[in-house]
Amino acid sequence: MAICRLKSLLTLSKCNSSVAICRLKSLLTLSKCNSSSVRTFSSAQNVGFIGLGNMGSRMANNLIKAGFRLAVHDLNSDVLEMFSQMGVPTKKTPYEVSEASDVVITMLPSSAHVIDVYTGPNGLLHGGKLLRPWLLLDSSTIDPETSRNLSSTVSNYILKEKKGDWEKPFKLDAPVSGSVTAAEAGTLTFMVGGSEEAFLAAKPLLFSMGRSAIYCGGAGSGSAAKICNNLALAVSMLGISEALALGQSLGVPASTLTNIFNCSSARCWSSDAYNPVPGLMKGVPSSRDYNGGFASKLMAKDLNLAVQSAKLAGCKYPLTSQAQKIYTELCSGGYEAKDFSCAFRHYYSGTDEPLDQ
Repeated sequence: MAICRLKSLLTLSKCNSSVAICRLKSLLTLSKCNSSSVRTFSSAQNVGFIGLGNMGSRMANNLIKAGFRLAVHDLNSDVLEMFSQMGVPTKKTPYEVSEASDVVITMLPSSAHVIDVYTGPNGLLHGGKLLRPWLLLDSSTIDPETSRNLSSTVSNYILKEKKGDWEKPFKLDAPVSGSVTAAEAGTLTFMVGGSEEAFLAAKPLLFSMGRSAIYCGGAGSGSAAKICNNLALAVSMLGISEALALGQSLGVPASTLTNIFNCSSARCWSSDAYNPVPGLMKGVPSSRDYNGGFASKLMAKDLNLAVQSAKLAGCKYPLTSQAQKIYTELCSGGYEAKDFSCAFRHYYSGTDEPLDQ
């Protein structure tokens, strides 16, 4: 199709050379971008996955379903055995994963874990300045500075085998929004920072694990977007919980307030899709004693990252600071493994409301 359009354009240039030349340059650029994306990614490629926890194991399963050939690594021998029984090759170190993969995805608990997996003694970058994978994609929730530093480090490497026009590997920060349920269903949202060309080429991979993939800008932008998203989520959940608990104390049932919120200006995800009051909504953590979902300790970690980032940026962060204190207190009180919506019961002392109330 592109060749036919080029021939047509060249014919047109006899009549209007200046317009045709501009269109020809645009088409050549588009053709190069599209061919690069198609050439450099397909489900036939080998994908390494490091970090097979609650989220990572489900993301890896979806890649297998999509036809990608996986090699995996995790410190948990039980989960490695589970993947081995599925016929998936398991590797002893991140470096072994790197040597067996065209693309490597990491889904790890913290910045320190990511740094170690990338630059540790047996890390992804262990083998000198030559690298097999053309793409390193980190879906961990970490601070933007670490994401930028790792991207800068990766840019100093050279591919062992040239991929199309690419001689150097790419690193994308691509944290996700969505629960374990979304990871299993393949409906995650990816927030991506780094090379836009690499982002476009990686879309088939991202959409094998998620429903949305949003390009946020240069290196570290995906990590920054994730921190801002979870900051807003924490504050909205605490605001809804505080209002519902206050309403109960004033004699207004949480069910009544929820109905009001959800058809008025207070409506938000924390009220209409993830309500924190036990008994008001089926299928959410509050309906199962706050088990499952997004652990309070993870929310506390993300709020720590938000405070750190705000300080570095010179921004005010009073709501972030208060939310950080609340979730730190919940964790200290023994609720670190409970879903972050447990603040309604365990911080604000809100009460359950049976569905038939």
